[in-house]
Amino acid sequence: MSKIVDRATALVDRAADRWLSRTGGSASVRQRELMILRRLALLSSAALVAAPVALSFVTSPAVALPAGVAAVFAGFLFSAVGSIALSRQSITTSGVATQSAEEFFMEASAGLILFLDPQGLVTNVGGRDKRDYLVWMRTPDGKGLIDQIHISDRILFLQALDQLRQGDDQATVDLRLERPAVSPENRQFAHLRTDLTARRDSDGALLSVVAQLRDVSVEHQLRVEAQNHAVEAQSANDAKSRFLAAVSHELRTPLNAILGFSDILLGEYFGKLANERQREYVSLVRDSGGHLLSVVNTMLDMSKIEAGRYELMLEPFDISTVVRSCEAMLGLQAKTKGVSLTSRIQRGLDEVVADQRAIQQILINLVGNAVKFTDAGGAISLDASVRDGILKLCVSDTGIGIPADKLQLLGQPFLQIQNDYTRRFEGTGLGLSLVKGLVALHGGDFAIASTPGAGTIITISIAADGSGVPEVGVENNNPVEFPPRLRTSPATAGTLEAGNLEEGLFDGREQAKIA
Repeated sequence: MSKIVDRATALVDRAADRWLSRTGGSASVRQRELMILRRLALLSSAALVAAPVALSFVTSPAVALPAGVAAVFAGFLFSAVGSIALSRQSITTSGVATQSAEEFFMEASAGLILFLDPQGLVTNVGGRDKRDYLVWMRTPDGKGLIDQIHISDRILFLQALDQLRQGDDQATVDLRLERPAVSPENRQFAHLRTDLTARRDSDGALLSVVAQLRDVSVEHQLRVEAQNHAVEAQSANDAKSRFLAAVSHELRTPLNAILGFSDILLGEYFGKLANERQREYVSLVRDSGGHLLSVVNTMLDMSKIEAGRYELMLEPFDISTVVRSCEAMLGLQAKTKGVSLTSRIQRGLDEVVADQRAIQQILINLVGNAVKFTDAGGAISLDASVRDGILKLCVSDTGIGIPADKLQLLGQPFLQIQNDYTRRFEGTGLGLSLVKGLVALHGGDFAIASTPGAGTIITISIAADGSGVPEVGVENNNPVEFPPRLRTSPATAGTLEAGNLEEGLFDGREQAKIA
């Protein structure tokens, strides 16, 4: 029986192979269909015995044998045709689905989609916006794309292709494509951002490149306008600095004459003044000239800092001497106004390394502001200490204070915080701006805490050994930003804790904000 089955299977294989070769199809398809026929032949060989036996129970053997064989062969042919048809339909459906997905990608992707060979020649064109691009572009097929790229950008495009050939999976390059002489936008070039993606075979060899082109001409125009505005702003800033420097120099010459002759008149070197009113007027001229000279000097210093030309002269000096000198210079002004001015210096304070003139100018400006904005009966304290290599100078007062929403505005040149209290105080708004600039040059921090009606605490922190300042001989062409954005550390950006004076920690009644 087994020999009969094997013989029948061999006959079916030969017949099926001849029939499938006539119907066409690839070798893999024919092999699949041949396997289907083999399975059906095995099932049919078993049915050739079972079907006649089953029919013999209901009819005579002479009828059951031909009827059973006929039924098996009919079932075999029907099953073979149906199975092969379903198999070919599934293969066809799969191929159509794959083709539709690729076509959908070509039609739905934004911009212009190009398929390129490894040499950069265009083999296929698609993309959702293909029509918009091809309205002004020449046909990009073959070398059409490379011929339209601006000549100075072609090397960038070829370098990007070479990166893909060397093994990179993707590359991005901005290209300029020539536009027709007459176009609605009147633009000579279209700026396109080109994203290149490599397609490789199983061995990693580059088969083709998918390029997606997107028009970024508007972004390029905005970028150019922003650069132009930045250049114009820088030019205006330089012109302003030159103007301030020129005006300051021109003002100092007559001011020196005014101050000199006022001193001669007050000294009565060439005769006595006739009455006290003359003496009062000459004294007012002298004071006004001195105030104007200080403003001019401040403007000059600001111009130098802003231009990056302010040179610090680092030297070791006794900080306690500078503190006491500042107290002596402003003590009379404070006493005249009815304000107490005291200084507290850490015991055993060693010398510090910094620009002595700049430190003195910082203290004079801070203490001068404190005296100006503190009413009679108030108190001002000037403290100095060193802890962990950091020199801390703290000026606190019981003056009018500053609202929290105005703290960030402090330090901007020619800006004063105006309210019902400060309108009656004179000033140009340059003091704190100069202080912040000098602190920034020392690489330090500027912190301020204030409460309206309660007072203000300003703390300056700089390296006591001068390490925050760039080393001598190191070129630094970067000017200090005005107002500068100073460096802050998490440890000093919070509340100024109350502590021992000898440790350099003073009473911080408010949370310090970095200005």
